[in-house]
Amino acid sequence: MSEALIVIDMQKDFCPGGALAVTDGDAVVGPINAMMADFDAVILTQDWHPADHASFAGNHAGGQPFATVQMPYGPQVLWPAHCVIGTGGADFHPDLDIDRADLVIRKGFRSRIDSYSAFYENDHQTPTGLAGYLRDRGIAKLAFVGLAHDFCVAWSAMDAARLGFEARVIEAACRAIDLDGSLAAARDAMRQAGVALD
Repeated sequence: MSEALIVIDMQKDFCPGGALAVTDGDAVVGPINAMMADFDAVILTQDWHPADHASFAGNHAGGQPFATVQMPYGPQVLWPAHCVIGTGGADFHPDLDIDRADLVIRKGFRSRIDSYSAFYENDHQTPTGLAGYLRDRGIAKLAFVGLAHDFCVAWSAMDAARLGFEARVIEAACRAIDLDGSLAAARDAMRQAGVALD
């Protein structure tokens, strides 16, 4: 059975010095590069937001970064502006071996809805097309790495499991934001969804 490595959002803005830096986010680049050759396919995701994106705190009157608001699709954390289309912060980390990628999935480009998962927008209904691509290639096993463990990695892995893929997260190659206990909550939710934590 073929297995793909899904590398989540290894972008400058999520690494130290970036607009939404994850502590030690750049420390996983080397391990991710080293494991790429062990998989039948490598897929990269890329956060790709317009400047007017609804998840940006600055686009809400009085909006504060890391506060939660209600959107038509449910609760939404407000983030500092990050991974804006056409900016350097949206670029992949310069040391990431992007030449190994079979596919790049851009997500979060619709201004009114956020997209943590590699498979769906945050409404859990609007697909990215990744599931169809994987099925067309006969890939049924997925390993997830990247940033951030407790948001985009977790949501992607849980969606994969719900879609019938065999999903695992390689935790040594992830880093988390850990917002108010979000890492522990995400790990519990992943286990309940049938995701293996390696």
